[in-house]
Amino acid sequence: MTKQDFTRQLKNIQAYFQQKWNTFSGWYARHYNNKPVLTVIMTAFLGLGTLAGLTLVTISALVYTETLGELPGYPELQAIKNHNASEVYSDDGVLLGKYYIENRINADFEEISPNIINALVATEDARFFEHSGIDFRAAMRVLVKSILLSDESSGGGSTLSQQLVKNLYGRKDYAAFSMLINKMREMIIARRLEKVYAKEELLRLYLNTVSFGERIFGIKVAAQRFLNKAPVDLSIEESAMLIGMLKATSYYSPIHHPERTKERRNVVLGQMVRYEYLSEAERDSLSALPLNVNYYKEGNNQGIATYFREHLRHEIDEILKDYTKEDGSSYNLYTDGLKIYTTVDARLQEYAEQAVEEHMAQLQKTFYKDWKKGTPWGSNKVLKRAVQESDRYKKLKARGLSEEEIDAVFDTPVKMHIFSWDGGEEEKEMTPLDSVKYYLTILNTAFMAVEPSTGLVKAWVGGINHKYFKYDHVFARRQVGSTFKPIVYASALVNGMLPCEYTSNEQVTYASYDNWSPRNSDGNYGGVYSMEGALSHSVNTVTVEILMRSGVDSVSELAHSMGISSTIPQVPSIALGAVEASLYDMLKVYATFANRGRRPEFHYLDRIETSDGRILVAYDHPDPRVFPQVLGENESDMMIKMLESVVDSGTARKLRYEFGLYNDIAGKTGTTQNQSDGWFIGFNPEIAVGAWVGADNPRVHFRSMRYGQGSSSALPIVGRFMKKLYRDKQYKHIRYARFKEAVDTIQALMQCPPYFEEMPILADYEEGYYYFEDSRSLLDRIFDQPYRDEEGRIINVPPQRPNESDKDYLLRILAHQQRLEEKEGRREKRKEFWNKLLFGKKEEQKEQERPTTGYQYYENDEQ
Repeated sequence: MTKQDFTRQLKNIQAYFQQKWNTFSGWYARHYNNKPVLTVIMTAFLGLGTLAGLTLVTISALVYTETLGELPGYPELQAIKNHNASEVYSDDGVLLGKYYIENRINADFEEISPNIINALVATEDARFFEHSGIDFRAAMRVLVKSILLSDESSGGGSTLSQQLVKNLYGRKDYAAFSMLINKMREMIIARRLEKVYAKEELLRLYLNTVSFGERIFGIKVAAQRFLNKAPVDLSIEESAMLIGMLKATSYYSPIHHPERTKERRNVVLGQMVRYEYLSEAERDSLSALPLNVNYYKEGNNQGIATYFREHLRHEIDEILKDYTKEDGSSYNLYTDGLKIYTTVDARLQEYAEQAVEEHMAQLQKTFYKDWKKGTPWGSNKVLKRAVQESDRYKKLKARGLSEEEIDAVFDTPVKMHIFSWDGGEEEKEMTPLDSVKYYLTILNTAFMAVEPSTGLVKAWVGGINHKYFKYDHVFARRQVGSTFKPIVYASALVNGMLPCEYTSNEQVTYASYDNWSPRNSDGNYGGVYSMEGALSHSVNTVTVEILMRSGVDSVSELAHSMGISSTIPQVPSIALGAVEASLYDMLKVYATFANRGRRPEFHYLDRIETSDGRILVAYDHPDPRVFPQVLGENESDMMIKMLESVVDSGTARKLRYEFGLYNDIAGKTGTTQNQSDGWFIGFNPEIAVGAWVGADNPRVHFRSMRYGQGSSSALPIVGRFMKKLYRDKQYKHIRYARFKEAVDTIQALMQCPPYFEEMPILADYEEGYYYFEDSRSLLDRIFDQPYRDEEGRIINVPPQRPNESDKDYLLRILAHQQRLEEKEGRREKRKEFWNKLLFGKKEEQKEQERPTTGYQYYENDEQ
C-alpha cells in the first residue's frame, strides 16, 4: 500500500464517519434541540467520537509505518508457502499415510469444486469479487447485525483476504488495543495481497490454509477426512457442510455434533440462495438430505502400514540430511510436502492387517481361557519389574515419592483409556497396578511378506496396535525355535550328508556340553528318521545329532550367510532354536531357500520426490543376478522338498486341511521353551511370508502346548493371509506358482521312506526303488530278530562323525549297540509288518519284479 493509498483510505474513513455524524446531528436537531441534558450527553459522545477517530488515525499510522511491528513486503507475500505434509505411497499408488506438523496437502484451483467456491463466497465474503481486500459495508453490517441484533446470517466482518492474512501470520498481543491493531494490520496486508495475487489465487491460498479442526488444514485434507472424497468431486450439500464448519470447527463437527452441523449446513445453503448461487427449490431439496459423512481418520497411529511408516520415517530423516534446497536449507520431512514411493502392496498390506486382527483377537481370548486358573507371569518379581518399568512409576519416583506412596497410587482406581480388541480402545476405571497386569498379558505379533526372487517388501505389520504398542516387533529378537532347524539340515547337506541317511530317534546325553540331554516335545523316542521325516515332524533328538555331524561352526556360518545378523551361540542347542533373531532376518533365510540358495537383499524404498515432482533421490531395485549364492541350488531344492513335506504331512499340515491351501507351499513352524514364542515361516516361488506371536515379556506364555505351539499361534496368521490372497484374482500368479523341479539325480536321492523302526542298510537304488540289504536268515527276518555280527553281537552301526576319533567312534558304537539290545523285547509291532511283507498278496505279485534274496524292498514314499 502506497502513501497515497493509505491517505485515501483514511479520508474515506473520515468521510464515512462524517456522513453518519451529519445524519445523526440533523435527526437530533429536529427532535431534541431544546433539551439541555441530552445536549450535554451528545456533546460527550461527540468528544468520545473525536477521540476515537484520532486514536484510529494514530494507530493506523503506527501500524503502517511498522512502529508496532514489521509487515510482510511484496517479495515475501509472493513467496508464500504453507507447511505441507509429506505423503507415503504404496507400489500400487495408494496413499499409505503422511508425515506432518500441520496435516495439509495443497490443492490447485482446478482441483476445487465450484460448489466450494460458491458456498465460501456466499457465506464468508459476498462482495469478494468487488472489493480490494477491505469491505467497509460488511464491517459496519456486522457491527450492527451480529453484535447488536444477533443475526447469524450477517456473515463475517473480515474479508476472505483479511482472514487469509490471519491464517498466515496469526495475531499478536497488544494488550487493550490488540483487536484494533491486529485488524489494521490485516487490512494493510490484505490490500497488499490483493495486488500480488488474482482472486482465484487468493481463494486457493485461503482454502489451503484454513483449519477444519482435528489438526487438519486445507480443503483437500478436510474432504478426505470427513467425506473420503477429492475436493473436485464434492456436491453442493457436501461443500456447504465443510464451509459451514469454518464458523466453529469443534462445535459444528459432523462426527460429534451431526445435528448442529446439519443446521449450519442449511444456513450456508440459505446464503447461497440469497446471493443467487441456488434456487429456493434446490435449497429445499438439499436441506432435507442427510449429511452422509464418510469419516476417514488418519495419523501416525491410523491408516494402514503404521509400523512400516514409522520405520521409514526414521530412515528418511537420515537420508534428508545429505540433501539441501537451492537456498541451502535442509529438506524437512514434516513441512516440505515430499512424496515417498515404496514397494509395499496396499492390498496385500490390508490382507495382512486383517489376518492379524482376526486371529489375534481370538487368540487373546484363548490365552485368557488357558490361564483361567493361575497367573501367566508366574513370579511376582516379573510383575514388580513391569511396574518399575512403567512411565507412571518413573514419574512418581522422579517426584521423590517413597515406595509406600507409589504403591498407594498404584492401588487407587482411576479412569483411563486402554487397548481393547473391541473397537481399538475403551475407557475403563481400574488401578494402575491392574493396568500393568493387563498389558503384561497382551499377546503381540509381527508379520512380513516379500518377493523372494527380487527382495521387494510387500507387507509389514509390526504389532497389533501402533497407538498402544509402539515397538516394531518385525525387529524384535526372540528365540526362533524349530524355524532354525532347516539351517541345520542345509548345513548337513553341504557337508556331504545324504537326505536318505537315517538317524536314530533316541535321547542322548552330551557329556561335553554339561550333560545336556535334548528331548522331543511329544516325549516319543525310537525308530530312525530320514532327514525329511525328521524335519517334517520336528524331531529334536535327530536334529541335534545331525548338527553334531556337520558341526556347530558350520551351521553358525551358514546361518549368518543366509541372513541372520545377531550373535549365534556356539552350542549344540542352537539346533533346537536357542538363537535370538528377528522376523526380518528369519524371513531372509527362508527367502534364500525359496530363491534356490541366492540370498535376496530386502528393498522397500523406491524414491523421494519434492512437492513439485522433481526426483530428490531414487533407489534402483536390487539386481537378482548379483544376489550372493550362499547355498547350492541342489541343496536348496532338497530343502524345499523337505519343507514341502512339513506342510503336506508335518507340523504345518493345518495349512492344507484348515485353510485349504493346496498349491505349492513350503514352510516350518517353531515353538520355543514354555511356548513363549510361536513362529511360522513359509514360501512359494513368488512370495515368502512369516509370522511371530508372543507376549512382550518372554516369561509370559501359554500354559499348554496345544494353544502355544507355532502351528496354533503363528501359522493361522499366514493361513488367513494366503487364503485372502488366493481369493483375489489379481494374485493368481502367486497362487499357481510352482517350484522348479529338481534334477533327476536330486529326486532320486530323496526317494526314501521318512521313518523306519530299525536302522536299514542301504544297498542300491534302481528304477525308483531303494533296496536295503538284509543279511539275516529267513527265520530271523520272519521273527524280526536284530542284526548280529559273526560273534553273535547285535550290530546297527551309525556313521562316524566329522573329526571324531576312532576311539570315540568305537565307544559310541558300543553304547549304541547296548541300547539296541535293551529294545529286543519291544518288537511285536514289526512282526505284522514282516508277515505282510513276506506273505501278503500284494508282495507276492511284486516278487517277480525284484530280487528275492538278501534285500528288503520299499517303494518311493511321497508322504
